[in-house]
Parts: sequence; C-alpha cells; structure tokens
Amino acid sequence: MEQRISLITLGVNDVARAKAFYEQLGWQGQEVEETVFIQAGGLALVLWGRDKLAADAGIDDAGSAGFGGMTLAQNVRSRAEVDEVVAAATKAGATVTKPAEETFYGGYAGYFADPDGHLWEIAWNPGFTLAEDGTLTVPDFSAMN
Repeated sequence: MEQRISLITLGVNDVARAKAFYEQLGWQGQEVEETVFIQAGGLALVLWGRDKLAADAGIDDAGSAGFGGMTLAQNVRSRAEVDEVVAAATKAGATVTKPAEETFYGGYAGYFADPDGHLWEIAWNPGFTLAEDGTLTVPDFSAMN
C-alpha cells in the first residue's frame, strides 16, 4: 500500500449545515449528489451524510457521543494565525475545546470541534516546514539528536 491519503470523509448530520460552516472559514467545495468535495492541498475533504457513510463502510453508527479517537490538524505559519483561525471557526459555529496555548514542543496550538463534533487542531510548529502552497514536510527526527 502506498504511503498516501487521498480523501478524508467526515460523516455529518446535515450536509448543508456542514458545507455552510466550512464556507464561512473560506473553504470552497463542490456539491454532487448530497456530497461535498473540498480540495485541500494534495487531498480532498469530503462532507457526506453520517448515516450514508456508516452504511457505505458496512457498520452500525454508534453515534457521536464521546471522543472518536481522531483529530484533523492544520499547521499554520504563525502564532497569530492560530488565533485567527480559531476565532474564525468560533464565529462560524465551532466550539473551542482547548484554547490556543504554548505547546510542549515549543509551538502554539488550540482545538475546536466543528458543528458535528469533528475535532480540529490548529497549530504553529517551528520544527515543521510549510511550503508556499501549505504542504507540510515532516522533519528528519533522527537528524535532531
């Protein structure tokens, strides 16, 4: 299997509400057959009905109660940008789950939950390089010892 992710699909309770939330953050998508596709760098974020996603995966939906064991993350270029993104998400209807603060790795990060409870970390990490197009490069940690 290639070391690559092509799509991240978020199961949402209301596709129109989810689409409106991400549009308020400046993300633009295309809706096809009650599914929204948003180009996000080299991959796509997909918003699809939670019930349809569960059925497609062949599972029973246990609901959204509790932590699902996964977060999405966006690295940004500065501490100020962390605050800007978290504020914009809050204005769009997100719930801040952890206000931005200094991190153990010398960066700055905070978390919010979108209207369907999907957790997003917004982080500035001085050790991770972001290209002009936003592509993140994981550093060679073995060279840091």
